[in-house]
Amino acid sequence: MNLHTKYIVLFFALAAFITACNQKSEQENKNTTRVIKGLYSYGPEIKSFTDCEEGREYWVADSAKTLELAYSNFNFEKPYEPVYIEVECHLIKSDSLIVSADFDSTMVVTKLLKITKEIPDGPCN
Repeated sequence: MNLHTKYIVLFFALAAFITACNQKSEQENKNTTRVIKGLYSYGPEIKSFTDCEEGREYWVADSAKTLELAYSNFNFEKPYEPVYIEVECHLIKSDSLIVSADFDSTMVVTKLLKITKEIPDGPCN
């Protein structure tokens, strides 16, 4: 094998290793379910969540299909009214083709624990 061929083989082996590490990291994030509390806003163009404790914003994917329904049941006159929620979720890297560039992470909701119009005192205000 000549030197050029060795470099090509090394390059592809390194690329495969990096890809495997990235996939493992994303899979670990999916397996790490956590409870998170904060403010959720929903409307035609944006589904966002602000973590009360860290202040980080996330795009929201409702895999349980209960969060959007519960929000809709409040019958707000206009979209994007914030509500307080507590959910079980995991965080993944946002798909830049689907999600606005403002959100680098997506919160995938797996279970809705609490939703209320009453925003508690503390870091959420």
